[in-house]
Amino acid sequence: MTTTDMALKTSTTTKTSFMEEVIAATPGESRLNYCIQCGTCGGSCPSGPDMDHTPRALFAMIRAGMKTEVLKSNTPWYCVSCYYCTSRCPQEIHITDIMYTLKRMAIDEGYFRESTAADAPGFSQTFIFYVENFGRSFEMGLATAYKLMHHPLDMFAVIPMGLGMMAKNRIDIIPKRIKAVDQLKSILKKAKELEAQL
Repeated sequence: MTTTDMALKTSTTTKTSFMEEVIAATPGESRLNYCIQCGTCGGSCPSGPDMDHTPRALFAMIRAGMKTEVLKSNTPWYCVSCYYCTSRCPQEIHITDIMYTLKRMAIDEGYFRESTAADAPGFSQTFIFYVENFGRSFEMGLATAYKLMHHPLDMFAVIPMGLGMMAKNRIDIIPKRIKAVDQLKSILKKAKELEAQL
């Protein structure tokens, strides 16, 4: 075996082992190995513009064995668990669950810093507000509130995209409530009570 062959074998082992580590650490079947790099996830993400790597790029980095770069990335921290990417993924990859795995790994490896997710609390609070009051996320309101709070000058840059999405019926202008939202509110209230007891 030549030196090049040995280097390639070592490189492949490293790449595979990090991907296997992420897959093994993700509850259920992550389906990460089925990623076809189509970019639907990043195109669906309301916080995509603020991520330093799109989910697609992050998955390619995982496959390439770039553990340090992946765990230092802000991408998982901007995920608000809306599951929009997961629901639109043609390969049914559990993207949101993988983001949770990467957050846990980043914390365990000591890569998490409070500044990593500086804007995330406000974004998450806005997301939670919509879920608690309407039972689902409202992308238009979520993105607008986030941009106004954290990046007001960027609002003008995203207007063409927003108008294009509205023209194609891909985004709602006003939030829509789920049926029996009162039942959801009761469940969430009970969950908060239980969490307070921990």
